Amino acid sequence: MGKQFLTMTVNGETVEVAVEPSAMLIDVLRDQLDMIGTKEACREGECGACTVILEGMTVNSCITPAMKAQGRSVLTIEGVDDQGKLHPIQEAFIEKGAIQCGYCTPGMVLSVKVLLDENPNPLEEEVKMGLSGNLCRCTGYIKIIDAVMVAARQMGQ
Repeated sequence: MGKQFLTMTVNGETVEVAVEPSAMLIDVLRDQLDMIGTKEACREGECGACTVILEGMTVNSCITPAMKAQGRSVLTIEGVDDQGKLHPIQEAFIEKGAIQCGYCTPGMVLSVKVLLDENPNPLEEEVKMGLSGNLCRCTGYIKIIDAVMVAARQMGQ
């Protein structure tokens, strides 16, 4: 079976690409659309480094068939900025020192965005649950959780 055309909206822009039917979303984003902020790590949907937002929900793009995005909206870390400025979540991660090597950060930021969009005033336990699909190999998560709480307060103002 040959390539199929995939039309989706990525970070607010409609794109059309030819993809193999077996292509994963991460490969289309990184290799065809140059959205390299989406990180590849485990290729098993376990670590969350490849997290993107598909129609308002987080997905592990390494195990999401690209064709699942047909006609749908995808948000990557490249599209999360606020009119050319860092998103308040990104600013809070920097302010609180929640970034170590940074490899997990794009997926974390997108997971936090979905969490705060759904629950603008989460409790610490709710933050932990919201980040449960994202692994960080560098930190103990304390600064990450602190950053999420700061972002929630800033976004709520």
